[in-house]
Amino acid sequence: MTPARPRRSALYMPAGNPRAIEKARGLACDVVILDMEDSVAPDAKPAARDLAVAAVAEGGFGRRELVVRVNGLDTPWGEADLAAVAAGAVRPDAVLAPKVSTPGDVAAYAGRLPEGVALWIMVETCASLFALDALASAGGPLAALVVGSNDLVKEMRCRVDAERRPLQAALSLTVAAGRARGLTVLDGVWNDISDLDGLERQCGQGVEFGFDGKTLIHPDQIAAANRAFAPEPEEVAWAQTVAAAFDSPENRGKGVLRVEGRMVERLHLDQALRLLEIAAALEEA
Repeated sequence: MTPARPRRSALYMPAGNPRAIEKARGLACDVVILDMEDSVAPDAKPAARDLAVAAVAEGGFGRRELVVRVNGLDTPWGEADLAAVAAGAVRPDAVLAPKVSTPGDVAAYAGRLPEGVALWIMVETCASLFALDALASAGGPLAALVVGSNDLVKEMRCRVDAERRPLQAALSLTVAAGRARGLTVLDGVWNDISDLDGLERQCGQGVEFGFDGKTLIHPDQIAAANRAFAPEPEEVAWAQTVAAAFDSPENRGKGVLRVEGRMVERLHLDQALRLLEIAAALEEA
């Protein structure tokens, strides 16, 4: 099993902005997403591609996971983006594919990735909501589902506030699809950079829904996401207690235990071990 990795905060940075890329190397986010899609104007996309490939080759991102969001294969730039990533001497940890709606879309991106590069896909079309299980079941290099809430709102023509009531079914089903297939699931962005209170509330909602972390659009949002999606000390202590209980010689063959008055099953042990992996990784950072 792949060790759990913290993905509390995934920051989009425009690939066409060298100063932003350099700044990303020193930020406290868990994931840097070099964005060649939404944040780059059409006439600037070839230059942004070159900058992204150069940034990956240069490295310097430390413990941060490095992801490149490419343009869609249905655009004039998508094929060249993927070819440039594959041709690079150094490659990112993952490629993020936009507006994926069908298993065929997943296969098209997966087939263009070199070995060792994971595929993350955006859940941001109405069609994708009716294919979530099929998308998440694609296998291969697929490793994460990322909610694209702005595009969902646009397609649905709905109106949302911090509570995102029109999107709650979509959010919950996306998490369920990811969990069913062992994928990371990241929440969508909060657009109002100046409203950190609203961001805090929405991060809390994301934790309640079960997301692993939140995608972000500004460095000022990192601290709120890191706080919200980090394990609480009480959670870590309980996970240690559960792990120790199952590890004791008299309990190793048991499926259910009573721990401090609570009934605990093997599924709770799996949850505890994952949480402890995340906590250990954060301590080492």
